Amino acid sequence: MDSVVASATSAAGRTSLPGDLLGAMQRQLELVQEVIDRERRLETDVAARLLAPIDAVFDLLEETGASLRHQAEALESAGRALEESAGLMKRQAELFERTIGTLRQPAELAKAVAGLERRSRKDQGRGASKSQGRATGQGRGTSKSRGRDS
Repeated sequence: MDSVVASATSAAGRTSLPGDLLGAMQRQLELVQEVIDRERRLETDVAARLLAPIDAVFDLLEETGASLRHQAEALESAGRALEESAGLMKRQAELFERTIGTLRQPAELAKAVAGLERRSRKDQGRGASKSQGRATGQGRGTSKSRGRDS
């Protein structure tokens, strides 16, 4: 108890004690604030480092999406080009067929004038039917034997 009284007596004699305590408390407060700021910076840095790979993955996914979109547009363009090519080929086929029909007319007229029998369209055949007839053995023989069968 004597020490308490001695401390109180010595403290009473010092008038700068409250100012010293206030200064020490302010310094401690500044240090605590500095620790808190450092902790926040560290947390921000750790969070940024943890999330950086995820951001990179999303960036790659976005680039992949853009790449897929470009590929789809290229395929659409190619599809339109193929469609146009198919249309042109159909038109060429129609013109070819009309040309053959037009070229055949004089020969048919000449046959009619000469009194020759006109061939029917089925006997003329078209590419696949001729080759099928040969493959199955149909269509063999001479024109004389065909004439007897009918």
